[in-house]
Amino acid sequence: MVDTIGLNDKSFVDSYRTPHTSQIHVVERFKLIEGGRFLEVNVTVDDPGAFNMPWSASKRWRRTQGAMMEEVCAENNADYFNYQVEPMPTAARPDF
Repeated sequence: MVDTIGLNDKSFVDSYRTPHTSQIHVVERFKLIEGGRFLEVNVTVDDPGAFNMPWSASKRWRRTQGAMMEEVCAENNADYFNYQVEPMPTAARPDF
């Protein structure tokens, strides 16, 4: 389990660039599943300055052969681990 507090507001919650405040509290729970073929993380985000209630999400990664490339993790790194920023989801018509 990784329990994170004390973050500044200069990053984003996801690849849609959802902002957060310095009140953010993130809990990540990692586990190997399906005989170690996948790594799953369950994330809970609580940020009363940005969201109406805590929310949760899950992500899975498949184990691959070979070594992982080292990535630089530093402030103002605009590469975001080679992820493209996702387009903002839009609806064809309002849902209200």
